[in-house]
Amino acid sequence: MDGTNRSSIRPGARVSIVLKEDQRTGRLTEGVVRDILTNSPTHPRGVKVRLESGLVGRVKEILA
Repeated sequence: MDGTNRSSIRPGARVSIVLKEDQRTGRLTEGVVRDILTNSPTHPRGVKVRLESGLVGRVKEILA
């Protein structure tokens, strides 16, 4: 499932995000969502979240 819809992302969900510095390479980082930072219901490049590790990035995939 992709990460463009805010309604499909919840705190505690396991996701893959792309960090700002990894946008050129597309390298993904896995983690658990702590906060959802995007206010709009959708975002074409992915909803911005903060992981429990403190990293911030855009959701590319919601993991099972």
